[in-house]
Amino acid sequence: HLKSQIETFQKGSLDNSQKKALEKLQKVSFADLPKKFTDEDFDEVVTLFKKNCTAKQTQKIYKNLCRKVQNIEDSRTFITHNFQPYKITTKKSGDVGKLTGYYVASINASLKKTERYRYPVYAKPQDLVSVDLTTIYPELKHYRLRGRVQGDKLVPYYTRSEEGMIDAPVLCYCDSKVDRFFLEVQGSGVVHLDDNSTMYVGYADQNGHRYRSIGRYMIKKNYMRFEDVSMEGIKKWLEEHPQKMDEVLNHNKSMVFFQKTSSKVTGSLGVELTPMRSVAVDKRHIPLGAMLYLHADVQDTALSRIVFAQDTGGAIKGGVRADLFTGSDKKAQKFAGSLNAPLRLWLLLPKEADE
Repeated sequence: HLKSQIETFQKGSLDNSQKKALEKLQKVSFADLPKKFTDEDFDEVVTLFKKNCTAKQTQKIYKNLCRKVQNIEDSRTFITHNFQPYKITTKKSGDVGKLTGYYVASINASLKKTERYRYPVYAKPQDLVSVDLTTIYPELKHYRLRGRVQGDKLVPYYTRSEEGMIDAPVLCYCDSKVDRFFLEVQGSGVVHLDDNSTMYVGYADQNGHRYRSIGRYMIKKNYMRFEDVSMEGIKKWLEEHPQKMDEVLNHNKSMVFFQKTSSKVTGSLGVELTPMRSVAVDKRHIPLGAMLYLHADVQDTALSRIVFAQDTGGAIKGGVRADLFTGSDKKAQKFAGSLNAPLRLWLLLPKEADE
């Protein structure tokens, strides 16, 4: 029955890698979820589900539920009667993964390069080539080969340590190499310009190199202890050890390039993100647009809630893995920077009768 239900869901919605990932789902009941599920704000969830349904990818997954939700009387009944929870597990980590957080980063910058503002925030480089191999290798649907042309060959694009070779328009110049780095990690943010105006930037492309954690590198080099590694902790250490800054930052060869955006913060799904309700996932395992239930023990407090897979991230790998969007203020930044907790995830799919 489970296989039949998953196959019904998969038709026209998922690619082969996602179908393979869903084979590890375990059907459960809502009563099996952590007790905090009963405290959920179902009216808010339904409102966000409607917004989530504006994306075509969501409509593929939930089909007639996106129509049905427009005319309901009771939000809790709609959720519990029309959705079926499935626990997500993987061969590697079982049913326990990791929850981290991200926020809307902010930097101080100028449109002109000065002694203070000297670190460029790049738009997509003019010589960056992206190759889509899907038509030849369908199994590589979620991958892009990036590089630059040198003679008659495609070679890897410049790394972070080769920044001086990058041929790209500059959107602005910021006053902190560390803040620029974390802007790249977040993938979007707010730029506070020195003329008191504001500019919003979002992800445009990436140089093709894999994301490498500088936190893990710093632990390996005995620069920091595991329990002290957080975004705030890393920033503080780098400010106190400027002679080590390039060594640490260049460990992550990956670079993100930006484009100007509207003030709305949207993710890969194209839907405006909602603090504490939107998550970034690995779309090889979880389809964008899916509704999920997450549970994590964060600083002796249980974080349990329905969330929506509306974004992706280079560091988000695996089936039981999520990056929670926390918002844009200082409190959101602090919480995101410290969030690193064991995670359990359930995928909420339509019941068979609603397919």
